[in-house]
Amino acid sequence: MSSNTPGQIGIIGNGSWGTAIAKILTDNGHKIFWWVRSEEAVKHLEERHHNAHYLTSVRFLPETIIPTNDLQEVLAECDTVIVCVPSAYAQGVIESVDANLWTGKNIVSAIKGVLPDSNLLLNDYLALQSSFDLERYVAVTGPCHAEEVAYERISYLTFSGLNDTLTSSIAEAFRNTYIYTTTNHDIWGVQYAAVLKNIYAVGAGMAHALDYGDNFLSVYITNCYREMHRYLQAHFDKVHPSNERPDFHTSAYLGDLLVTCYSLHSRNRMLGTMLGKGYSVKNAILEMNMVAEGYYAARGMQHLSAKYGIEIPIATAIYDVLWKGELPSDTFIELEKVLS
Repeated sequence: MSSNTPGQIGIIGNGSWGTAIAKILTDNGHKIFWWVRSEEAVKHLEERHHNAHYLTSVRFLPETIIPTNDLQEVLAECDTVIVCVPSAYAQGVIESVDANLWTGKNIVSAIKGVLPDSNLLLNDYLALQSSFDLERYVAVTGPCHAEEVAYERISYLTFSGLNDTLTSSIAEAFRNTYIYTTTNHDIWGVQYAAVLKNIYAVGAGMAHALDYGDNFLSVYITNCYREMHRYLQAHFDKVHPSNERPDFHTSAYLGDLLVTCYSLHSRNRMLGTMLGKGYSVKNAILEMNMVAEGYYAARGMQHLSAKYGIEIPIATAIYDVLWKGELPSDTFIELEKVLS
């Protein structure tokens, strides 16, 4: 199979983002193999032609999807595999089958987090596995909420990869009348930006619930972007030096941060709102019944911040609420004093 074309595409994960990706690709005429976790979900897709739990208004023509709960079948049949399970579960899913089955596949990461068991991005985790070719890796980032894809509202996706031909062909597979696409080479930066913006969005939700107004929120997000920018620049200098510096003032970085902090569709903002209203972290997560990537991301980025010696004080303040029991009200009183 060529590493320059998508070939047969498979999707791993049937949450809201996985369902949105399935809609985009099937709208564009691609027939997909679709791994879902349970036989019940397979049966519902086969008989009712929509996801029972996420984006339920999206209907699929039966001839465009092959749902299965057999991951080995997807890997055997597909050339390109799009991984869009939550980061908390991704490593377990990947390790549930023989590692050799992943060999020679184009891997597209739609994960917006670090793998919590290893504190690694998906590409860095795969690089530890035998014979993984980074030229076959593409990361896809927003700003793009699944709920707006369901309504075919104009959205933007950035595809990042080292192989220009493959990256462009993956982007072309997604492009249509409601999805605009762009490409770059910044595998690490776009993924770390996606991780950080989820943490900052939890804080935005806290601020909203604590009755901070739009003026404060705009200053908070400006400072978050400054911190994100500083982290990405330092990461380029210390970890993955490159003469080719991406433009961080674009939609994959700044735009995704803005929409995740402001949008009512943002589950990370929702988590922060519940915490700001007085919910415990445990109760908020249980009531949401969805994975807010910022929860795990906050812990992972603390590990990476210490490892690389790159300070992220705002993300650390949100981590202290999520993992150390600090009160949102106390945290934001302290943030008031340092934001500018």
